[in-house]
Amino acid sequence: MGKSASSKLLFHSSDWSFKTLGTAYNAIEAIALDELGLDVYPNQLEIISSEQMLDAYCSVGMPLMYQHWSFGKRFVHEEHAYRKGHHGLAYELVINSNPCITYLMEENTMAMQTLVTAHAAFGHNHFFKNNYLFRQWTDAGAILGYMEFSKKYIAKCEERYGTSAVEAVLDSAHALMDQGVFRYRRPPRLSSKKEQERARERLEYEEQTYSDLWRTLPRATGRPDPKEAEQDALERKKVLNLPEENLLYFLEKNSLILEPWQRELLRIVRVIAQYFYPQRQTKVMNEGCATFVHYTIINRLFDQGKISEGSMLEMLHSHSSVVFQPHFDDRRYSGINPYALGFAMMQDIERICNQPTSEDRDWFPDIAGSGRWRETLLDAWANHRDESFILQYLSPALIRKFRLFQLTDEADNKYCEVASIHNERGYAEIRKALAKSYDVGANQQDIQVVDVDLLGDRQLRLQHTIKNGVLLEESSRDATLRHIRHLWGYGVSLAGIDAQTGSVRYECSTAPAGG
Repeated sequence: MGKSASSKLLFHSSDWSFKTLGTAYNAIEAIALDELGLDVYPNQLEIISSEQMLDAYCSVGMPLMYQHWSFGKRFVHEEHAYRKGHHGLAYELVINSNPCITYLMEENTMAMQTLVTAHAAFGHNHFFKNNYLFRQWTDAGAILGYMEFSKKYIAKCEERYGTSAVEAVLDSAHALMDQGVFRYRRPPRLSSKKEQERARERLEYEEQTYSDLWRTLPRATGRPDPKEAEQDALERKKVLNLPEENLLYFLEKNSLILEPWQRELLRIVRVIAQYFYPQRQTKVMNEGCATFVHYTIINRLFDQGKISEGSMLEMLHSHSSVVFQPHFDDRRYSGINPYALGFAMMQDIERICNQPTSEDRDWFPDIAGSGRWRETLLDAWANHRDESFILQYLSPALIRKFRLFQLTDEADNKYCEVASIHNERGYAEIRKALAKSYDVGANQQDIQVVDVDLLGDRQLRLQHTIKNGVLLEESSRDATLRHIRHLWGYGVSLAGIDAQTGSVRYECSTAPAGG
């Protein structure tokens, strides 16, 4: 490489410095904003050690996270596996916040720092800021302030009420995190200042005026009139807004035994659960977007002569490892790699827009041959989640590339049936089935609060809507019910109702209330 070509390089060795990081960042930013048209939050890059990286993603990947024994348990497990060489660490960690925080490992080479900056600080950042799920369901501007408040609040509760008392509430709340989100109605926006003010008022005033009135209410006696009982049930369901899908929210607002500080702990846990909910619905899109962005940017930098061949090979080696898809009979196979599927689909969209086949024109008449691949991707990143993205953009060409087909596996049969193959009808069915597998709402167990008589037996009645005959695993079901009872204070029952027939498949309950 000549002297003039060498002078254009962003860096010349594997060692990084803050100066070379800044130079690389500026070059990446120019391509990301000017050529790809990305729209990002202001970036904040932080360099951390491998131990700090372990600590960060063992505490659910959030800065300023409160302390809990489960995070320490996971840290010990992950550290042991890392030291033994069983697996590596993430090269980066990115926080959906404003400013967007990206943690970079200090052990990374300069080539890897360049790659992960493009991946996280621009790919993930753009997706967080523009995707409709994150815009509607999370508040990037308030989450850091709220986490700071949460950490201080929980530490103050531990000082006042004891670590064991706080951990007991958090243990039960953590067990209900999957059922502690709003899936269909939008949660209220966060305001860190209001949260802190409200918490201070609760600790200093509301606890002093806490009433134990519910415990002293007499229990109903005699046999009520059936019509009156039905009318009472309708009225109380209306007052309590039942059925309620968010169990943590219902317990926070209506539990008869929780003190104000305990309700605040439930709120903290459900806010964190809600914060991560969009990420569960956009794993393929989010990682695909970030991978496509970093791949496009590093290739553009190489074309501009700003990255050497050696550095490019290092980046491509890492990229290939990330998007590697093991075959079904490979012992490393654990399902479809979201990086591989997302990246392949986004590259395929670029191909369809620029070099379509006659098949592409039949399947994607609106974008085939348009040349508008940037606009198409920006629109998809903003307006889709995994399920709808796959349903709209998975092409027959990609189905063949991934060798996808559909099996029908009935429990009563001793064989599997190949239901969809590579033909016109088969492609549509395969795409539909794959999209459905990424529908978080459809695949998550539907458990809701359906009734509770606060003036009667105070038993909390839950209903599990059984889909496709899939029942709850008994031991974890019963353990979770005990956690709910711990937070509710009285008996809890659960009925499994078949979604298709409406028949009761099972009923179970905790021990009756003892007071």
